[in-house]
Amino acid sequence: MIEPLLLTAARVSTFNGTQHLTNASGFFFARDERLFLVTSRHVIFDEPSKHFPNRIEIELHIDPDNVAASTGFSMPLYDDGQAVWHQGVDAAGEIDVAVIEINRAALPATTVYRAFTPQHLLGRFDHLEVGTSLLVVGFPLGFHDTLHHMPVVRQAIIASSFGLRFQGEGYFLTDARTHRGTSGAPVVMRVTAPGHALGDLPWMLLGVHSARLDVGTRDLILDEALGLNCAWYADILMILTGR
Repeated sequence: MIEPLLLTAARVSTFNGTQHLTNASGFFFARDERLFLVTSRHVIFDEPSKHFPNRIEIELHIDPDNVAASTGFSMPLYDDGQAVWHQGVDAAGEIDVAVIEINRAALPATTVYRAFTPQHLLGRFDHLEVGTSLLVVGFPLGFHDTLHHMPVVRQAIIASSFGLRFQGEGYFLTDARTHRGTSGAPVVMRVTAPGHALGDLPWMLLGVHSARLDVGTRDLILDEALGLNCAWYADILMILTGR
């Protein structure tokens, strides 16, 4: 048995033509009959680092009876020069989350995956305490189970007041050990209440992991890194997938 949570995540590789550029994380989100891949915006477009891929590739499981069977699935990022992905924006500016719709008809017929849905998002009045335990599901430094093509998880906790926009931005903080390649990973919390309606995927999708935070004045020799990360609130997906 494969834990459904692990099947929500996808390893993302970015390319410029045939040239491999970077590795990252992403996950599936379904709304009505539409299926999307969610990742960090900077994974597919990043002006400061001059990172401009024109396509991405995700790894798919293609045999429900053989978890080791997989294939790469390529998706262009532009159609006739126009971006086919959507980025989040709010009153404070750009949000480091992007979605790209997946053509379900183009997927192999035997593709095995799980997707979060609007039911996995918190309601407006739900409140979580600082210190609440979370998981970050992804591919740090591209690391994963190369035989079974599975992601790994990192434990995290909520490190800022959940529901508030940290420093006015649309994210909250997590305390977790993360690495490059984790960008775009889902940040989730286990649902323990009886009678939930989430079936065999009892996880609430709280955020999209974006980047580690650091202090510009930190002494690189004397001071350890903060170990804090940005997780953009997942409710932005209701806007991005409603277009």
